[in-house]
Amino acid sequence: MRIGILTYHFPPEPAFVPASLAEQLAARGHEVRVLTGFPDYPGGHVYPGWRQRWRHESRSERLTVRRLPRYCGGDGSVRSRVASWLSFAGSVAVTGRRFLADVDVLYVHQPPATVFASAALARLLPRLPMVLHVPDVWAEDVVGGAPGGRWPARLTAAMTRTYRAAAGVAVATSSLRDAVVAAGADPARVRVVRTWTDERIFRPTEPGPQARRLVRRDGRRVVMHAGTIGVRHGLETAVRAAATLGDTMDLVFVGSGGQERRVRRLAAELRADNVRFVPRRSPLEMPELYAAADYQLVMLRDLPELRGALPGKLPAVLSCAAPVVASAAGDTAALVERARAGLSCPPEDWAQLADRFWLAATIPPAARTEMGRRGREAYLREMSLSAGVDRVEEMLRGAAVTRTS
Repeated sequence: MRIGILTYHFPPEPAFVPASLAEQLAARGHEVRVLTGFPDYPGGHVYPGWRQRWRHESRSERLTVRRLPRYCGGDGSVRSRVASWLSFAGSVAVTGRRFLADVDVLYVHQPPATVFASAALARLLPRLPMVLHVPDVWAEDVVGGAPGGRWPARLTAAMTRTYRAAAGVAVATSSLRDAVVAAGADPARVRVVRTWTDERIFRPTEPGPQARRLVRRDGRRVVMHAGTIGVRHGLETAVRAAATLGDTMDLVFVGSGGQERRVRRLAAELRADNVRFVPRRSPLEMPELYAAADYQLVMLRDLPELRGALPGKLPAVLSCAAPVVASAAGDTAALVERARAGLSCPPEDWAQLADRFWLAATIPPAARTEMGRRGREAYLREMSLSAGVDRVEEMLRGAAVTRTS
């Protein structure tokens, strides 16, 4: 097939899902054309060595990447984000008709940043079948407005239009499937496709001396939260839970984010000496850091829109055969429990999380290893790159048939 891919982010940005899909589809013999922007994530400024211009293409065998200019504000404000999304949609509207004119099907990696662009293409190329890959439904959360606000309403309306126009919609969880259907998608066209990880990096390994020094300081059990310290995670709950256990276990944060100061301040107020912070590390270092800890902590707040979410780090953790402590509701907890890959408890309940931390500290090493093995098996069975690409390719083939029939 001739396959178009529309994605807001693409390497050298951390955009593994659309990038790996493009590479795999090209390797399977398809002609792939990617329409994306110039790299600016996460700082909001175009990367050094790059200059935005209209005619920027890179080609390899069966894979072409066309980059389009967009507004890069860099201040992270609602106005800046929306301006960037709208400018990208305008560039796609100008360029997309010609670049994608003869493709058989279009794949859209559709977080909110891509919604306006995909809605524009749906109007410009109404006969081009579109498969959406939706990681979340989060209009108000991302735009930062209250329910009923202008931009959340516009974003939701654009999402609804693309759901209804799509020949297929891929979602990460069954709860997200229900949310997408409620938002206007045809139930017969929605399919669960688990998100995969970079299996070249995230695989079982042994920790080196440096990883051990960063993570461990004595014989205590270590629970690690690796990744963004953000508003969605409710990590104050983890600090309160760890503070009650004293020298029974260590809670180690690896990463940074908008809530880091607040979490650090709470740890200081509670005099939680068993809570430590490690600066953000390269993804290449993370498998060894996972292996140096005893458990990986996966947390989501108790919000309706998060019950259908599957944190992006969970596939990486499972692929590395790391046992999990999950403080979450919905699909995240259900997956961990079904795979028997660790321990779980309801979100935003520090007392229950403290109980799980204590239990985690008492479980023997052989049982922890078995948890990790079961998690790795669940990843390979349900979430692997090959399984995910197989499902997306099948959806693309089915959508392409609708154009010729």
